[in-house]
Amino acid sequence: MRERTIRQVAALAGAVPIDDEPIGMGRPAGPDVVIDSRLVTPNAVFVALPGEHADGHDFIAAAAANGAAAAICTRRTAAPLAHLLVADAERGLSELARGVVAEAKASGLACVGVTGSSGKTSTKDLLGQVLAASAPTVSPRGSFNNEIGVPLTALRVGDDTRYLVSEMGARGGGHIAWLCGIVPPDVGVVLNVGRAHLGEFGSVEAIVAAKGELVEALPESGWAVLNADDPLVLGMAGRTGAALATFSLAGEPDAGALRVWAQDVVADELQRHSFTLRAAGTVRAAVPVTLLGSGRHQVANALAAATAALALGLPAELIAGALSAATARSAWRMQLMPRADGVLVVNDAYNANPDSMRAALGTVAAMRRPGGRLVAVLGDMLELGADADAEHHALGVLAADLGFDVVAVGDFADRIADGVREASGSVRVVADRDAAVAVAGSDLQPSDVVVIKASRGLALDRVADALAADPAAEQGSDA
Repeated sequence: MRERTIRQVAALAGAVPIDDEPIGMGRPAGPDVVIDSRLVTPNAVFVALPGEHADGHDFIAAAAANGAAAAICTRRTAAPLAHLLVADAERGLSELARGVVAEAKASGLACVGVTGSSGKTSTKDLLGQVLAASAPTVSPRGSFNNEIGVPLTALRVGDDTRYLVSEMGARGGGHIAWLCGIVPPDVGVVLNVGRAHLGEFGSVEAIVAAKGELVEALPESGWAVLNADDPLVLGMAGRTGAALATFSLAGEPDAGALRVWAQDVVADELQRHSFTLRAAGTVRAAVPVTLLGSGRHQVANALAAATAALALGLPAELIAGALSAATARSAWRMQLMPRADGVLVVNDAYNANPDSMRAALGTVAAMRRPGGRLVAVLGDMLELGADADAEHHALGVLAADLGFDVVAVGDFADRIADGVREASGSVRVVADRDAAVAVAGSDLQPSDVVVIKASRGLALDRVADALAADPAAEQGSDA
């Protein structure tokens, strides 16, 4: 946010300043708003959030020592900074973001919300880079997609910001509607409806209802950007009065005032795709795109980003150029980690659900090199509820059918292994990450390709880092 006075920050956050403090309410506050005292910058606003293992109020003194001007908090401490008292610190953070966004929208800020069961982070990374090629843009760092991350991202908006991209996740009904109340979208992008978090939602129908809250929040002057290849997403068109824009990997969509699709899609040996970006309807275009990221699913993500950008009025040539130059901004998503000895490690360990597992395994299977093996270190897909056993079994079958030698780890490792064996594949079940590294790395050859994937809770990125380490360097260090 732009720099404000402490009193102005208090007003936006709905906070009551303690007037008897020897801190001038006219003192500058901002531009940074943080929830970690270690990230405090001069005059920052520190938000003292409660946590499972620590209370932010215990770090107000550290925030003050690091230069914070004010703390949004629920009680006074002895720290020498302005205390802006609220009944709920998380709510105070949200209200501050709501106020900052409202002011910015009155000055021309356009907001884009992105949701879906998979692909949200990759799509917002692409879209952020496309929009930034046109005008100053704020988009989330990493996967800031919840009730804390969305307002923190919004609070990075400054006076010159033209576009704000918000990744919007949900753990249940009403969550996306709440986020849209903080950051009212002008464009809403819905990528897909899968079975991720089925254990939390209870049914696919509940997931559809929750994701559709994004298009319901759009104004009539806005745009609903929907995946025409997913009937559950396309069915959301009736839930909004906004204009309809659609995108597809299968050719020109049948519906939408703006229709975008990929034509002549081809892939190189690392599954980096080139295609012609086509548009019809309110915009007509045919421009070449070559993506730097691996996987056919990245084409769908690029189409979604392009459609949103076209809806906002960006020229097709600028969009194509920005997509072709876009790099991975978030770690551990189809990250190619080639070793000096020729082994290729693919780190896709940030998160996992059945849809993203299929996409990752399909992509890596297409990277198979002559004389080399495919190896997959696979772990649990969390939050699948009653479908967990069946989905992990199906994952094992798929991995075997695609020709992977599997190393399975986690609570559902045995179910993955059952699927692999049913499909007559090779599998080894291991107890933990260290064992996964030892087993998967024991007999790798220069032409082998290894993929690592599981839900974030298993932290298999450590396995990927260990497998990607230069074996020659390690042997030299042991000598």
